[in-house]
Amino acid sequence: MLLLEQIVAVITAGNLVLAAVLIFMERRNIAATWAWLMVLLFLPGIGFLFYLIFGQRLSKKKLYRLRQGEFSHFRAAVDKQKKLLEQGELQVNDLAMERHRDMIFMNVVSDGAYYTQDNAIQVFAEGHSLFDLMFKQIAEAKEHVHLLYYIFNDDELGTQLVQLLTKKAREGIEVRLLYDAVGSAGVPSRFFRPLVEAGGEVVSFFPSSIPFLNFRVNFRNHRKLTIIDGKSGYIGGFNIGDEYLGKDKKLGYWRDTHLLIEGKAVYMLQARFFLDWNLSAPKRIQESFAYFPEMNEPQGTIGCQIVSSGPNSEKQQIKHAFLKMIYKARKKIYLQTPYFIPDDSMLTALKMAAMSGVDVRVMVPGRPDHLMVFWATHSYLGELLKSGVRCYLYEKGFMHAKTMVVDTQLSSVGTANVDIRSFKLNFETNVFLYDSQMAKQLEELFEADLEDCREMTMEEYLNRPLRSRMQESLTRLLSPIL
Repeated sequence: MLLLEQIVAVITAGNLVLAAVLIFMERRNIAATWAWLMVLLFLPGIGFLFYLIFGQRLSKKKLYRLRQGEFSHFRAAVDKQKKLLEQGELQVNDLAMERHRDMIFMNVVSDGAYYTQDNAIQVFAEGHSLFDLMFKQIAEAKEHVHLLYYIFNDDELGTQLVQLLTKKAREGIEVRLLYDAVGSAGVPSRFFRPLVEAGGEVVSFFPSSIPFLNFRVNFRNHRKLTIIDGKSGYIGGFNIGDEYLGKDKKLGYWRDTHLLIEGKAVYMLQARFFLDWNLSAPKRIQESFAYFPEMNEPQGTIGCQIVSSGPNSEKQQIKHAFLKMIYKARKKIYLQTPYFIPDDSMLTALKMAAMSGVDVRVMVPGRPDHLMVFWATHSYLGELLKSGVRCYLYEKGFMHAKTMVVDTQLSSVGTANVDIRSFKLNFETNVFLYDSQMAKQLEELFEADLEDCREMTMEEYLNRPLRSRMQESLTRLLSPIL
């Protein structure tokens, strides 16, 4: 009995110490602080373990390395573009974008997101056509192939890709693959051995020094990028795995959005890859214009900015760009996201838009892949419904697309969900598109998806079972740390 009392006393003292650290030393967001205090209070001992896994922050030393790793090739070009914007001299291809110069300027200032408008962009809404073309372009690569993925599975699709990359490495093509250590936790290192033996380089992002246990569940690299010869770049929601081809029996058809970019915007994807690679790899990539081939002829006329955010910055650049889009809306906002756990600023912006007469529509999955996130999402949908937002549940399969379209003018596609984790804790990258035709295409995709959705009504929400209300209430309280 005495031993049990001693154990309880130690756990209680540990909780008090950790609570003091949370309140007085870490200076977290107040909502996250209260959420962690609840976990510690109601789950003593277990809550401490959860904090070790989910609650750690990046050390100052690691943050310094992240912030000092900026690629310098485009600094002068970004500074020059900033001056052109300040003087009102930057020309835009699509005249409808004249009213959005302020958003371009904001992204340049906050993230150094260089604006290009010589791009051709292809949209993919399902995996088979995406991977068919991606694999074809990799097979035709002449210089290098760079890949960065949050999830890289050792299944049929993953095996096919590793075999292709191995073949290219044997041909003398530079192949570099960076995968997230938590997102791809189930993949053994031996899976990539043939590629490494062929001369390719494979590195994991923020791995654990303890086998089979990674205490850094936060601060994951959630990006999905492929860059081929510095001329073609892929970005969006698709990872590498059979489920992204609709082969998961539980989730079924996989609805996602991905882009193929050809044009100078690929330079920005390349630079992003280098920054993440040099943070993770023992052998750094030296800055060289060889990875940024000259493009004398424009590939297209689409204007865009590549915007990245992560825990290395307090600016939350992607979230701010989302907010800017919402506040610029005059007619309609179409938003798709698999995980909808907005902070107060995003929630308020969407509600204000709807109450101002903007047609705001939010589409989320109708079936869960993460139950607690699914329940929390529904609590926020109920709040949107009260303000006049129309909410849709996608039921054909699993909806993983991360897109926003405003007024058939502005649009965004990328890796960031509309949740606190994407805005503050993960490394993310989105493409912000300034082109009416691209916005129209993405808008039409959204409208086609509505045929596979069920609209949630206020009556339905108010009459939901007591169990659902309790689930939503609990997860809503924990949403800042989900």
